[in-house]
Amino acid sequence: MTYYLAVDIGASSGRHILAHLENGKIVLEEVYRFKNNVDNVNGQLCWDTVRLFTEIKNGIKQCKTLGKIPVSMGIDTWGVDFVLLDEHDNLVGDTVAYRDSRTEGMDDEVYKYVPAEELYAKTGIQKQLYNTIYQLMSIKTAHPEHLEAADKMLMIPNYFHYLLTGNAVNEYTLATTGNLVNAESKDWDFDIIDRLGFPRRLFGKLGLPGDTVGDFTPAIAQEVGFSCKVVLPGTHDTASAVAAVPANDDDFLYISSGTWSLLGVERMIPDCSEQSRLLNFTNEGGINYRFRYLKNIMGLWIIQSIKRELKDEYGFGELSEMAKAADIDTVFDVDDQRLLAPASMIEAVKVMCAEAGGKQPQTVGELVKTVYLSLAKRYGEAVREMEQITGRTYTRLHIVGGGCQDGYLNKLTAEATGLDVYAGPIEATALGNLMVQMLADGVFASLEEGRECIGRSFDVNKV
Repeated sequence: MTYYLAVDIGASSGRHILAHLENGKIVLEEVYRFKNNVDNVNGQLCWDTVRLFTEIKNGIKQCKTLGKIPVSMGIDTWGVDFVLLDEHDNLVGDTVAYRDSRTEGMDDEVYKYVPAEELYAKTGIQKQLYNTIYQLMSIKTAHPEHLEAADKMLMIPNYFHYLLTGNAVNEYTLATTGNLVNAESKDWDFDIIDRLGFPRRLFGKLGLPGDTVGDFTPAIAQEVGFSCKVVLPGTHDTASAVAAVPANDDDFLYISSGTWSLLGVERMIPDCSEQSRLLNFTNEGGINYRFRYLKNIMGLWIIQSIKRELKDEYGFGELSEMAKAADIDTVFDVDDQRLLAPASMIEAVKVMCAEAGGKQPQTVGELVKTVYLSLAKRYGEAVREMEQITGRTYTRLHIVGGGCQDGYLNKLTAEATGLDVYAGPIEATALGNLMVQMLADGVFASLEEGRECIGRSFDVNKV
């Protein structure tokens, strides 16, 4: 049996998922799971990369224990975050998370050198204050000595690939999320980088999904009990998730539903127009140089935060049922930046509802229902904006990822968008990661063939 391993790390957890082909279908097996969260370090929200890498190795060891040795593996994570390494490969500064407030005001600093309109025209990436470009500007402003000491910058999953193989390669789809890749050349925009005063040496050659990074170093192979080839997936989790949407025509929209909701279409050319910028659409890189033309919506982060604040007293299914039974119709702006990392999500939502002038949520069910209604409303608005900017009318919406399991939100989404809604597959991100590895290994001849196999292998249910 030939196995492939996807390590999929999100904001709250990570999973090791093995895949193999059986009777023409992809079979998945989760072999390891671990928690992830940001920690307060030196007054900033940071990722614990040491612990995360230990967990990555622990999951790889589990493959050895099970006697299921993968021929290749790849890691995907969220976007925009990175590490800086000095010439001796030591970390420079803390690995600050995108939800930290250090980028406040950094947009104005960036625009002193590159105006917002020009930045979008070159990169096609929507303004999100946590983008890599603003994070680097915050370092240049507050800790210029860190940029002086740094020899290279690696995005989070590519840093882990480096620790496994000793080879430093940033991957295209993830790099595009940072606002520093030119949408036309599909490479680092060194004109922007130079004007902002970021050292060119930080930005190495970009690899593509399917490229081989290398084999495990001898030390890693000895520690985990075997050697393995590391292959670049779409290291941005949304790039992998979109690759796994089980459709090959151009008549659909997708939502990659998880901590964030990414609603969009696939395109072969970017739209870097001023109209697109004003509507806040983004042109993120996809597999085979496709573009993920999409809208970032706050997503299930709000529900996840409420659940944590309630000490995990209720499961997601229970929260959904409570919301369904609640009598409230207040909606608020789910994309309000105050929801990015509030001290109390419950209080933040109540404030939003008060400002919206509707009924105030008093119960957990009412609180959660306002979030569901507000998300569905935003999805509907985003669909109409997408149809406006593309000049197309879409007939169906594919929801993939963990959020596709929420039947109540799916129903509200169908009502708000007026589209036929299809839910599944759940493990889209891991599947996209694995499919790229299989493409690199010659299992599939094309992305289209891989998507057809995913459609045969997993349930996709019409809402």
